[in-house]
Amino acid sequence: MEFFCYHRDRPGSLPLREELGEAHWAYMDRYEAELIARGPTFAGDGETPTGSVHIVDLPDVAAARAFAFDEPNYQAGVYRDVLLRRWRNVLGRTMWEFPGGRTGGKRYLVLGFGSGTGADPDVPGGGLRDELIAYGPLLSDDGVVWLGTAALLRAPDREAARAVLTPGRYADVEVHDWEFGGRR
Repeated sequence: MEFFCYHRDRPGSLPLREELGEAHWAYMDRYEAELIARGPTFAGDGETPTGSVHIVDLPDVAAARAFAFDEPNYQAGVYRDVLLRRWRNVLGRTMWEFPGGRTGGKRYLVLGFGSGTGADPDVPGGGLRDELIAYGPLLSDDGVVWLGTAALLRAPDREAARAVLTPGRYADVEVHDWEFGGRR
Protein backbone atom coordinates (compact mmCIF):
# COMPACT_ATOMS: atom_id res chain seq x y z
CA MET A 1 0.00 0.00 0.00
CA GLU A 2 1.30 3.42 -0.90
CA PHE A 3 1.06 6.36 1.48
CA PHE A 4 1.63 10.09 1.20
CA CYS A 5 3.08 11.67 4.35
CA TYR A 6 3.67 15.41 4.78
CA HIS A 7 5.13 16.57 8.09
CA ARG A 8 4.65 20.36 8.44
CA ASP A 9 7.25 22.20 10.52
CA ARG A 10 6.28 24.02 13.69
CA PRO A 11 7.27 27.72 13.52
CA GLY A 12 10.64 28.30 15.18
CA SER A 13 11.67 24.64 15.07
CA LEU A 14 14.60 25.03 12.65
CA PRO A 15 17.33 24.75 15.34
CA LEU A 16 15.79 21.49 16.59
CA ARG A 17 15.43 20.22 13.02
CA GLU A 18 19.11 20.93 12.38
CA GLU A 19 20.12 19.25 15.65
CA LEU A 20 18.20 16.10 14.69
CA GLY A 21 19.38 16.00 11.08
CA GLU A 22 21.40 12.79 11.36
CA ALA A 23 18.71 11.04 13.43
CA HIS A 24 16.17 11.87 10.71
CA TRP A 25 18.49 10.59 7.95
CA ALA A 26 19.27 7.38 9.84
CA TYR A 27 15.54 6.77 10.40
CA MET A 28 14.76 7.28 6.69
CA ASP A 29 17.67 5.02 5.70
CA ARG A 30 15.69 2.16 7.26
CA TYR A 31 12.97 2.78 4.65
CA GLU A 32 15.19 3.32 1.60
CA ALA A 33 13.72 0.39 -0.35
CA GLU A 34 10.13 1.49 0.38
CA LEU A 35 10.46 5.18 -0.53
CA ILE A 36 8.84 6.40 -3.74
CA ALA A 37 9.68 10.07 -3.19
CA ARG A 38 10.98 12.32 -0.45
CA GLY A 39 12.24 15.80 0.18
CA PRO A 40 11.83 19.05 2.09
CA THR A 41 9.49 21.92 1.36
CA PHE A 42 10.61 25.52 1.78
CA ALA A 43 9.26 28.99 2.49
CA GLY A 44 9.21 31.59 -0.26
CA ASP A 45 12.86 32.44 0.44
CA GLY A 46 13.79 29.00 -0.89
CA GLU A 47 15.97 28.32 2.16
CA THR A 48 13.81 28.01 5.28
CA PRO A 49 12.38 24.48 5.64
CA THR A 50 8.61 24.29 6.15
CA GLY A 51 8.03 20.55 6.01
CA SER A 52 9.07 17.14 4.82
CA VAL A 53 7.39 14.94 2.17
CA HIS A 54 7.68 11.15 2.12
CA ILE A 55 5.80 8.87 -0.24
CA VAL A 56 6.29 5.31 0.89
CA ASP A 57 5.08 1.79 0.12
CA LEU A 58 4.26 -0.04 3.36
CA PRO A 59 2.25 -3.17 4.27
CA ASP A 60 -0.71 -1.45 5.93
CA VAL A 61 -2.14 1.62 7.67
CA ALA A 62 -0.58 0.66 11.03
CA ALA A 63 2.89 0.52 9.45
CA ALA A 64 2.29 3.92 7.82
CA ARG A 65 1.24 5.46 11.12
CA ALA A 66 4.32 4.02 12.80
CA PHE A 67 6.48 5.44 9.98
CA ALA A 68 4.96 8.91 10.37
CA PHE A 69 4.75 9.17 14.13
CA ASP A 70 7.94 7.35 15.20
CA GLU A 71 10.05 9.69 13.04
CA PRO A 72 12.61 11.49 15.29
CA ASN A 73 11.64 15.04 14.27
CA TYR A 74 7.99 14.29 14.99
CA GLN A 75 8.85 12.73 18.36
CA ALA A 76 10.93 15.80 19.33
CA GLY A 77 8.29 18.36 18.33
CA VAL A 78 9.77 19.74 15.09
CA TYR A 79 6.48 19.21 13.26
CA ARG A 80 3.18 20.96 13.99
CA ASP A 81 1.06 18.39 12.17
CA VAL A 82 1.13 15.42 9.83
CA LEU A 83 -0.93 14.75 6.72
CA LEU A 84 -0.99 10.98 6.23
CA ARG A 85 -3.14 9.52 3.47
CA ARG A 86 -3.31 6.43 1.30
CA TRP A 87 -2.01 7.31 -2.14
CA ARG A 88 -1.83 5.66 -5.54
CA ASN A 89 1.30 5.96 -7.65
CA VAL A 90 -0.30 6.82 -10.99
CA LEU A 91 3.11 7.22 -12.66
CA GLY A 92 4.31 3.81 -11.47
CA ARG A 93 7.85 4.98 -10.73
CA THR A 94 9.99 6.53 -8.02
CA MET A 95 11.32 10.08 -8.07
CA TRP A 96 14.77 8.66 -8.81
CA GLU A 97 13.37 7.42 -12.12
CA PHE A 98 12.14 10.89 -13.13
CA PRO A 99 13.70 11.52 -16.57
CA GLY A 100 14.42 15.15 -15.64
CA GLY A 101 16.89 14.16 -12.91
CA ARG A 102 17.50 15.56 -9.43
CA THR A 103 18.44 19.10 -10.43
CA GLY A 104 17.49 21.77 -12.89
CA GLY A 105 14.41 23.94 -12.72
CA LYS A 106 12.09 24.76 -9.86
CA ARG A 107 10.32 21.90 -8.08
CA TYR A 108 6.98 22.03 -6.28
CA LEU A 109 4.61 20.04 -4.09
CA VAL A 110 0.99 20.66 -5.10
CA LEU A 111 -1.79 19.46 -2.79
CA GLY A 112 -5.44 19.69 -3.79
CA PHE A 113 -8.08 18.85 -1.19
CA GLY A 114 -11.66 17.99 -2.05
CA SER A 115 -14.58 15.66 -1.55
CA GLY A 116 -17.16 13.92 -3.65
CA THR A 117 -16.33 12.71 -7.12
CA GLY A 118 -12.58 12.49 -7.60
CA ALA A 119 -10.83 15.03 -9.77
CA ASP A 120 -7.78 14.47 -11.94
CA PRO A 121 -7.65 10.65 -11.62
CA ASP A 122 -5.38 10.29 -14.65
CA VAL A 123 -2.00 11.73 -15.48
CA PRO A 124 -2.42 15.24 -16.92
CA GLY A 125 -1.74 15.58 -20.63
CA GLY A 126 0.28 18.12 -22.49
CA GLY A 127 3.64 19.42 -21.38
CA LEU A 128 2.90 18.86 -17.70
CA ARG A 129 3.09 15.08 -18.09
CA ASP A 130 6.83 15.22 -18.77
CA GLU A 131 7.38 17.44 -15.73
CA LEU A 132 5.67 15.15 -13.18
CA ILE A 133 7.97 13.59 -10.60
CA ALA A 134 5.22 11.89 -8.55
CA TYR A 135 1.44 12.06 -8.99
CA GLY A 136 -1.62 10.42 -7.49
CA PRO A 137 -4.85 10.66 -5.53
CA LEU A 138 -5.04 11.13 -1.76
CA LEU A 139 -7.39 8.47 -0.42
CA SER A 140 -9.14 7.40 2.78
CA ASP A 141 -7.48 4.73 4.94
CA ASP A 142 -9.43 1.98 3.16
CA GLY A 143 -8.35 3.37 -0.24
CA VAL A 144 -11.95 3.90 -1.40
CA VAL A 145 -12.83 7.57 -0.84
CA TRP A 146 -11.04 10.28 -2.85
CA LEU A 147 -9.84 13.14 -0.61
CA GLY A 148 -7.61 15.05 -3.01
CA THR A 149 -4.55 14.88 -5.23
CA ALA A 150 -0.82 15.20 -4.53
CA ALA A 151 1.80 16.03 -7.15
CA LEU A 152 5.54 16.65 -7.15
CA LEU A 153 6.63 18.39 -10.32
CA ARG A 154 9.06 20.67 -12.09
CA ALA A 155 7.52 23.94 -13.28
CA PRO A 156 8.67 27.47 -14.14
CA ASP A 157 6.68 29.04 -11.27
CA ARG A 158 3.94 28.46 -8.67
CA GLU A 159 1.11 29.31 -11.08
CA ALA A 160 2.33 26.79 -13.63
CA ALA A 161 2.67 24.18 -10.86
CA ARG A 162 -0.88 24.92 -9.67
CA ALA A 163 -2.14 24.32 -13.23
CA VAL A 164 -1.48 20.57 -12.83
CA LEU A 165 -4.86 20.43 -11.01
CA THR A 166 -8.18 21.18 -12.67
CA PRO A 167 -9.43 24.65 -11.63
CA GLY A 168 -12.63 24.69 -9.57
CA ARG A 169 -12.50 20.99 -8.61
CA TYR A 170 -10.81 21.46 -5.21
CA ALA A 171 -11.92 23.12 -1.99
CA ASP A 172 -8.32 24.16 -1.28
CA VAL A 173 -5.00 23.98 -3.14
CA GLU A 174 -1.54 24.42 -1.63
CA VAL A 175 1.67 24.96 -3.60
CA HIS A 176 5.01 24.54 -1.81
CA ASP A 177 8.60 24.91 -2.99
CA TRP A 178 10.12 21.41 -2.85
CA GLU A 179 13.37 19.64 -3.68
CA PHE A 180 14.60 16.08 -4.02
CA GLY A 181 15.64 14.64 -0.68
CA GLY A 182 17.62 11.66 0.43
CA ARG A 183 21.24 10.68 0.47
CA ARG A 184 21.18 9.24 -3.09
